[in-house]
Amino acid sequence: MRWALVKVVLAVTAMVVLAFAIPLGLVVKELARDRAMSNAERQAAAIGPALAITTDRTQLERAVASTQAGADGQIAVNVPAAGGSGAVEIGTQRVTQAELDTATRFGRASTVSVPGGYALLQPTAVSSGSIAVVEVFVPEGDITRGVATAWLMLGLVGAGLVVGSVVIADRLGTRVVRPARLLAAAAHDLGQGDLGVRVREDGPSELRAAAVAFNSMADQVTQLLANERELAADLSHRLRTPLTVLRLNAASLGDGPAAEQTREAVAQLEREVDQIIRTARAQRSASAGGSASVGCDAAEVIRERMAFWSALAEDQGRRVRTAGADRPVRVPVVRADLAAALDAMLGNVFRHTPEGTAFAVDVHNGEDAVIVLVSDAGPGIQDPDAALRRGQGDGGPGSTGLGLDIVRRVAESTGGDVTIGNSVLGGTEVRVWLALRPRASGGRRRVRRGHRVGRGRRAGAVRS
Repeated sequence: MRWALVKVVLAVTAMVVLAFAIPLGLVVKELARDRAMSNAERQAAAIGPALAITTDRTQLERAVASTQAGADGQIAVNVPAAGGSGAVEIGTQRVTQAELDTATRFGRASTVSVPGGYALLQPTAVSSGSIAVVEVFVPEGDITRGVATAWLMLGLVGAGLVVGSVVIADRLGTRVVRPARLLAAAAHDLGQGDLGVRVREDGPSELRAAAVAFNSMADQVTQLLANERELAADLSHRLRTPLTVLRLNAASLGDGPAAEQTREAVAQLEREVDQIIRTARAQRSASAGGSASVGCDAAEVIRERMAFWSALAEDQGRRVRTAGADRPVRVPVVRADLAAALDAMLGNVFRHTPEGTAFAVDVHNGEDAVIVLVSDAGPGIQDPDAALRRGQGDGGPGSTGLGLDIVRRVAESTGGDVTIGNSVLGGTEVRVWLALRPRASGGRRRVRRGHRVGRGRRAGAVRS
């Protein structure tokens, strides 16, 4: 499009320049000729008064020599014989006698082409009553003087107009083409799955309107996909609790082919749900871009999820305690992600501890971080580091499966981390650091000291 515009402008400008330059060049040439002939007529007219007075050769030669053309030898005077006196010829005659006779007969000035230029023949009445002819030679150089310079200037002006129009057309084409290319590239990137691509509103009004429409469409697509993934993740999280109940019930079926098939089916269903959660989280993280401006109230999320799990805990005779969730605690985590992490940790409590085992959820709000503790009174973990490594995805027998991988991702998205240790209840404690701001090199030790102080307060509460 850019080069097409340049070609069109080049062709139009060239035609316009030629349409004006060619007539102007011919006019300049004609003006130079008229100028030279007018000067020759003035030179011939300067001899007229002398011819009207006398036909004496000496006086006529003096009159011819007084003119510029006569001094250059470019004037000839031919006076015919009259009254018994002979003809008088002054200067070098360049025309034929027939041409002189023709000029005398018609009695008006005429121009004759001669070698090296032109001759102006000017009939003039003399004192004797006859007609003399003054011949003024105009060299070819006088006829074309200044024409070449004028044509050169016209050519330069025309070339400048053509070059200037091409440059302007190229700039205008670039202004139109660049936004169009950016729009095409953005559409290609959006088609490749880059939901964060947007187009700067630039260029002509039509392209700006197209950019606005594209950005609106991209926002709508992003929102629709986010809603779809959120729905898939939410439904998957909702399935985890009944799956936990099914798993516990399947474990109480005893031995036998039917019981084993039921447990395998429940395990397969759990793996499928975990895969859906993993995919939804990965896509949501890719589209969200890790925006730090997203956040939620951790206390509200904990109260909501504890109310959800309390029904199952009551059925199994588990004692539940929640601390620190009675006041708002803001964390830089998406609400659905924090709920998924809590469900994963609480689901592990129900999976890996016997019925009747107590558990607790505590929240500690510090200056630089929020610490969420999920502890239980179960048998504990012999190798916490290995358990955390298993939490990064093998899902094998006895592992914590995808759950701790979800928890770890949530914590690391804020700059925090997850550790597993022994709780004051006698079982396992999962400690989740959710950083509130970027920490310096010594920030971790400050968070750990705050955690140990919190554990002392919580231990006293449990013992009482």
